[in-house]
Amino acid sequence: MITEARILDILRTVKYPGFSRDVVSFGLIRGVTVNGRDVTVHFTLAVRDPQIPRQIHESAMRALEAEPGIGKVELNFDIKEPEAPAGTVGRASITGVKNIIAVASGKGGVGKSTVATNLAIALARSGAKVGLCDCDLYGPSIGLMLGTTEHPMATEDNQIIPIEAHGLKLMSMAFLLDDASPVIVRGPLATRYVQQFLRQTQWGELNYLVLDLPPGTGDIQLSIVQTVAVDGAVIVTTPQEVALIDARKASSMFAKVNVRVLGLVENMSYFLCPSDGVRYDIFGSGGGEKEAARLKVPLLAQIPIDIPTRTGGDEGRPVALTDSAVAASFAELAGKVRSLLTVSG
Repeated sequence: MITEARILDILRTVKYPGFSRDVVSFGLIRGVTVNGRDVTVHFTLAVRDPQIPRQIHESAMRALEAEPGIGKVELNFDIKEPEAPAGTVGRASITGVKNIIAVASGKGGVGKSTVATNLAIALARSGAKVGLCDCDLYGPSIGLMLGTTEHPMATEDNQIIPIEAHGLKLMSMAFLLDDASPVIVRGPLATRYVQQFLRQTQWGELNYLVLDLPPGTGDIQLSIVQTVAVDGAVIVTTPQEVALIDARKASSMFAKVNVRVLGLVENMSYFLCPSDGVRYDIFGSGGGEKEAARLKVPLLAQIPIDIPTRTGGDEGRPVALTDSAVAASFAELAGKVRSLLTVSG
């Protein structure tokens, strides 16, 4: 017997294009009507890319028509515009925040959090008001890298008051747990935490809110771009091919959800031996430049690997606070990001 519950079970096999989560769990189904053997499903999407509803339509039709006993299938789509028009996404997505920048990577281990932290510091040193939200729930590192273990307070209306350090406003799961406590939450609860960090934090007036995304292209990333309109994404990679493959996936993810990729940052680009100044391309060379050209986006920076960057992150004093060559690289990166967003800090 064909029932509404059975139809929803079938639709749970239909994934949102490019992601692992299904269209039912994302709340895209607004109604199911069963009339004998005939079925009508109503979808609601907030998306600009016409390929997204088209792909969902094709996948849902295949799944439903393959079910024995189902007759005529009709799929209705209500396509709504996201909050902000293309090219100005993010202008009013969080009250008081002028620009939202996502720092992402297709894989872990490329120094994404280091780049996000030092980019935020460099933007703040330029005179801008900056916030940094650690969206990596399972591996939060912003607290350590900025040298704070404070716990946030809440207002009477249940708004989170962000931690402040080194001129930044901060929010991270690290501030809610002690160092030894793992974050054991499943997908829907994880995305709810991230949404609260973004929407229920009193960010105040900011020129830039930098989002340190978790590695990969999964549910949390999709939830973020559905929760707030992101002005641009910075993709972090290292020069070797194994990292570049995943950088391509991250770039493709943002293309699917209509978020502009500002450019690539090649982190751990090279090592300059402090004793003799000889350059060593530990992870190869030229990969970031070639990949940026392939993706038709700028190569925003080539950040060298060095000991002060590592020790600064471990000790809560990011390297961008210093007057080193690496700090200059992050200052240049911040300048390019500001220019691309065409907003003065």
